[in-house]
Parts: sequence; C-alpha cells; structure tokens
Amino acid sequence: HGPLVYDQAGRVATIDGKMIELSARELGLLEVLLQRAGRLVSKDQLVERLCEWGEEVSNNAIEVYIHRLRKKIEKGPIRIATVRGLGYCLEKIPA
Repeated sequence: HGPLVYDQAGRVATIDGKMIELSARELGLLEVLLQRAGRLVSKDQLVERLCEWGEEVSNNAIEVYIHRLRKKIEKGPIRIATVRGLGYCLEKIPA
C-alpha cells in the first residue's frame, strides 16, 4: 500500500517510515481494512472483529474509530471510503 506499511506481528503501522500512534481498536480496524483492501467491509464485519475482545461495540463507535483512523492515515495516497449504508473500503487515491 505504498507509503503505508503495517507490521502484523509487531502491530505497528508506519507512513513513509514514521510510526503512526494507533489505539488497539484503530489497529484492529486497519488490519481488517488492509486484509480486504479494495473491497467493501461492512460495519457488521468491523463490529464482529472488535467484539472479539469481549466488549460490545456499537455502529456509532465504529464511525468514531473510522473517523480517528482517517485523520491519522489519510496523509498519504490512501483513503477510507464510505459506502453509504453498507460499510467502508480502503482504497488508493489515483495519482
């Protein structure tokens, strides 16, 4: 994904070699979006992923985490697109 690099083992994300400060939930969301880059990920899939930690997560909470994640990673040539009513998609911005 170009300048965005995610080390799954170390659970660290970098953009252009600079580490991005992400919460555990933001990392979880990024992980799911990267695994399905270019494809739609529904809010339900994201809720299911974050609920693996045993806490309930609402759709509104997903929106908040996506908003925070966008602010941190959209400095580069990628973005998290919203597909209204369906979910989100991590995509490259055409040069």
